[in-house]
Amino acid sequence: MPTYEMPLLLRVMDKPETFNVLKRAATAIFDNGGIIRKIENLGIKQLPCKLSFRGKTYWQANHFLYRFDVPPSRVMDLIDEYNRDVDILRNRIYKEENIQPIECTLHEELLPPIYRKDVIKLMEIAEKQRKKHQKLQFSREMVYYPSSQSD
Repeated sequence: MPTYEMPLLLRVMDKPETFNVLKRAATAIFDNGGIIRKIENLGIKQLPCKLSFRGKTYWQANHFLYRFDVPPSRVMDLIDEYNRDVDILRNRIYKEENIQPIECTLHEELLPPIYRKDVIKLMEIAEKQRKKHQKLQFSREMVYYPSSQSD
């Protein structure tokens, strides 16, 4: 199943009402054979321009972002269901093209800094730069040897 992203703009409501709308949206995904990966609350934000929806004008909306997997044949069913919901002002569904696998590096991050690969690499780079800087300083110095002859 491909992964999709769906930004939702909801009416500004109390928390229990917002919870019910989010639950309806999640239930629709589950009913269509989907799996929710993540739900992000992006907060209440001002809209870039006024939004007229079902006879009312809105200047701000509650923004949420769903990431989910669902069969491609069921995406249109989700869009139809969300378009009929009176509390959802706007919804779009976008397919995520490339999902990068996350490599767990916790065992390396728990090591003291001196033993981490990236820190060792940075220390080697700093040492090379320090040596280069010392060579430049040494080559710039004028050496003056006074003559030992006395007049």
